[in-house]
This record gives sequence, structure tokens and C-alpha cells, in this order.
Amino acid sequence: MAAEATLVSANLSTEQFSKGDPEAFEGIVRQYQSMVFGMAYCFLRDRAVAEEVAQEVFLHLHRNLPAIESPAHLTHWLRKVTTHRLVDHARRRKVRPRLSLTEYLERAPEPAAEPPAPADPLLSGELQRLVAGLPERSRMIVILRYQEELEPAEIAETLGIPLGTVKSNLHRSLALLRGKLERSRKGVSR
Repeated sequence: MAAEATLVSANLSTEQFSKGDPEAFEGIVRQYQSMVFGMAYCFLRDRAVAEEVAQEVFLHLHRNLPAIESPAHLTHWLRKVTTHRLVDHARRRKVRPRLSLTEYLERAPEPAAEPPAPADPLLSGELQRLVAGLPERSRMIVILRYQEELEPAEIAETLGIPLGTVKSNLHRSLALLRGKLERSRKGVSR
């Protein structure tokens, strides 16, 4: 957990941020804003709404700062609260995209909001659009596993669901993504 090490190396002790030190809180926001925003953006695919959710998460953190026990607890707490806020937000607004694969392929990615491109930028954009089309829980599990690099046991703890559910959901989601990706690749190569 690199963010925890950075938090500790920035001399922000558990005591400082649990007492609500404004400088410590500012440091926490700086350290964790990319994690919280990244999760929100990957889940919602809307920059403005992702920023709004990230603000809600940090406001909630500010109110609950005295309950935070350690940097590891902080990281876990932020992931858990972010996850719950995103699922709640998606349910309230019904954000889940309803596009066909053809529409996915025709949509151009937003250049300013895209993360750094891997070796094949077309594949990356296509995968992001396909992940955005997954059901809420599946999408969150894929984001936590491959963006946040959490192990299945950590995902189960964060989401409050059984480990077997995480594993089976991840397996089904990956199979679904592979199938959709193969079908879209065959359609493009014709």
C-alpha cells in the first residue's frame, strides 16, 4: 500500500489525523484524492459526478476523522466509503450506461479524463467502455481488483460480501468481458 507509506513518510502520525489537525487532513486529501477520484471516475464514467462523489467522501472523512486508527485503517475506510457512495449514487441516478457494443465502439474517449495510455490505446478505451457496461457490483469488483489492485479477500471485506461471491462475480465478469471483446474485435476486422 504505497499511499500508506507516503502518508507515514510525510510525518502525518495517526495521532495528528485522529485529532483533526487541519494540516494532517489536507495531507490526507492530497495523498488519497487520486485513489478516491480514480475509483469514482472508473465506476461512473462522468468526471463532474466523480468529483462530486469524491468531495462527499472527504467531507464524510472530515466528520469521522477521530475514529481513524491508523494509515491502514484510513485506506480501508476510504475505499469502503467510496465504494458505498458510488453504489448508492448509481442506484439513485441510474447511471449504468445502456449502450450497444456498436455505440461503445463509435464513442470517442474523453482525452482529458483518460488515464495514461498503455501499449494499445484502442484496446484500453474499448475495455473501459465494456467495464462501464457491467452491472454495479461487478463493475465495482473489477475496479477494486484491477485498478486498486486489491486481493479478493480485501474486496470481500471492503464490500461486506462473502469471498466466494467476489471470486465467482469476478470470474463471470471477466468471462463476459472476454466474450464482448472478442465479438467486437471480430466485428471490427470484417
